[in-house]
Amino acid sequence: MAHRARLIVMVKEPRPGRVKTRLGRDIGMTRAAWWFRHQSAALLRRITDPRWDTLLAVAPDRAGLASRVWPADLPRLPQGPGDLGDRMARLLRTQPPGPACIIGADIPGIRRHHIAETFAALGSNDAVFGPATDGGYWLVGLKRTAAPPPGFLQGVRWSTQHALADSMATLPHHRIALTTTLHDVDTAADLPLA
Repeated sequence: MAHRARLIVMVKEPRPGRVKTRLGRDIGMTRAAWWFRHQSAALLRRITDPRWDTLLAVAPDRAGLASRVWPADLPRLPQGPGDLGDRMARLLRTQPPGPACIIGADIPGIRRHHIAETFAALGSNDAVFGPATDGGYWLVGLKRTAAPPPGFLQGVRWSTQHALADSMATLPHHRIALTTTLHDVDTAADLPLA
C-alpha cells in the first residue's frame, strides 16, 4: 500500500523581532516580519498541490496553532522545543509511514516542480536534501520506512556553510539524493536574488 506524501512547512508567527532577525538587523524588524508574512503566503499558494498533503509546523506553538495569519484549511503541528535540528527531527519522526519533507518558508524560488522532484527522488533513496547556495539547505526529506537514527540532525553547525554536510553526516549508511540548489533569504544582501 502506497503512503501519501507529506510536505511540512516550518513557519513562525510573523512578529517583528521574532522572525527573520538577521534580515531585520539590515532592513528593520517590522519590514523583515512583513517580508516573511508575504513571502510565506505566496509560497503556500505556490506549493499546495493535491499530489501531497501540506501541513504547517508553527512556532510559537500556542500562538501559531491559533493564528489567523496562516490558511485555516492547512493542518498545523507545533514545532516544539529545541534547536532547528531537534524540531525537524521530531517532526519527521512523528509522521506516519511514507515520504515526508520539511521546507522553510524563506526560499522564494520554491515551486511545485521542486517538491515533485524531491518526492520522486525518495523513490530510490532514503533521504533527500535541497541544497541552498550558502552551504545550508532549503529542504530535508525522508522516505520514512524506518525511524531516522538517534543522532539525526544533531551536532549540526546551523547558519553556517557546514549545515548541509553536517546534516548529511547524521545519516550514515543511507542513500541520499541532492535536488536543485535554491537561494534562501537571510540578510538584505540576499533580497535582490530572491
